[in-house]
Amino acid sequence: MTRDAFGRLVLTTADGVRHEDISPVRAFPLAEPQAHISLVGSDGRERLWVNHLDELPTAARQVLEEALAQRECLPVIERIVSVSTFATPSQWDVQTDRGRTTLLLKAEEDIRRLPEPGRLLIASGHGLHFVVADRFGLDRGSRRLLERFL
Repeated sequence: MTRDAFGRLVLTTADGVRHEDISPVRAFPLAEPQAHISLVGSDGRERLWVNHLDELPTAARQVLEEALAQRECLPVIERIVSVSTFATPSQWDVQTDRGRTTLLLKAEEDIRRLPEPGRLLIASGHGLHFVVADRFGLDRGSRRLLERFL
């Protein structure tokens, strides 16, 4: 896996066939982010299935991880600054790994517990999803605000 002069992903398969303009797609981006990745051509057809990133050579894995990071937007909530009300819908002011922003929580069901202990997925009313990597690791004020909605 490499990049061409335009920065697009290029896949050369074991049989020597070169596939240009490849897009990586995770099958389970939250539950298994390091596994089950499809490399899809510009026509929407799968060119290669990657069972796990560890199976790839280091250089190819690094190129693929960079491409996945560019493609995905899943901000991690580091702190909940405030919430407008403890009823839904409510507006949350949060600090993320990408900066401070606001999100709209339409219903308490928009907060989902993920398989990893303490990990949450919050769907904003604006269509963006946020992750809480470890709700138990948040500061005390953030935990108190979050507990009101769980």
